[in-house]
Amino acid sequence: MRLRKKGVTMSLILLVVVGLIVVGCSSGNNNAADQQKEEKQFLSIATGGTSGTYYPIGGAIAKIINEEVTNVSASAQSTGASVTNSRLIGKKQVELAILQNDIASYAVNGKNKFEGKPITNMQGVATLYPEIIQVVVRDEANITDIKDLKGKRVAVGAPGSGVEANAKQILNTFGITYDDIEEDFLSFAEAAGRLKNRQIDAVFLTAGVPTAAVMDVAATQNIDLMNFTDEQIKELNSKYSYLTKVEVPANTYNGQEEEVQTIALKATLVVQKSLSKELVYDITKAIFENRDVLIAAHKRAKDIKVENAQDGMTIPLHPGAKKYFEEVK
Repeated sequence: MRLRKKGVTMSLILLVVVGLIVVGCSSGNNNAADQQKEEKQFLSIATGGTSGTYYPIGGAIAKIINEEVTNVSASAQSTGASVTNSRLIGKKQVELAILQNDIASYAVNGKNKFEGKPITNMQGVATLYPEIIQVVVRDEANITDIKDLKGKRVAVGAPGSGVEANAKQILNTFGITYDDIEEDFLSFAEAAGRLKNRQIDAVFLTAGVPTAAVMDVAATQNIDLMNFTDEQIKELNSKYSYLTKVEVPANTYNGQEEEVQTIALKATLVVQKSLSKELVYDITKAIFENRDVLIAAHKRAKDIKVENAQDGMTIPLHPGAKKYFEEVK
């Protein structure tokens, strides 16, 4: 009987030991999985309104990061665009953002809307494509020159947006203030809706062409794009060096039968300075090696190329982006 008891006791001990080993292994596996989960980095990309160009491009960048960069999950957010995006970077509420190169310069150097409050934690990744300033007018509003906007109902962009900054730059250069117009602070989509309903006469838009909001309006009524003269463009460029001459090809929009001369900036991808050199290198590399994903999202992305990715960069480059561009020279 004693031997049986001893055998039973030994069996129980063995069962307990095996159980502890199994639990230990299971716990170890769980800890490893938890650690891997904790190491995954989540990135937010600030873009713009859903009817603009930033949003689809930002969504495509997020898709590339998710598919090509290990242990990173990215998502694009619709925002009020350039000025808002700079402040979101400054407050560390997003890790990446797309914004105009003029606004990037203002933000980093504490000028204009950032007077006394510079964004010190923002660095550049790449300039992406020309952002064309379009002044869209109702055909029947009899607006052919910038000075014809006096007394008209004009959408000048969302409050604090890069569009509004551009509207003010252009209006003020030619002696027009908000006192001279009936200004309306609207997003791309809102402005398109008001233009469709003939509630406003003109809209300032800064975006890649063709712009979805403009295409939407042009499909239902006659519109014009304001043409700037060489003299007007020269005057704007002398005051704001980043404003350069561009042409919008004929037939970009329904009913636009002639080429239109206007001005452009550069859309710029920026990041928080605190992101690691390795991560930003991987993101930059992934973007330029997967341009087809960007182009599928918006044909403006055809302009996103390694060879011109630093043209118009107005702020310091992040070391990770710099490393990539030095490698592919």
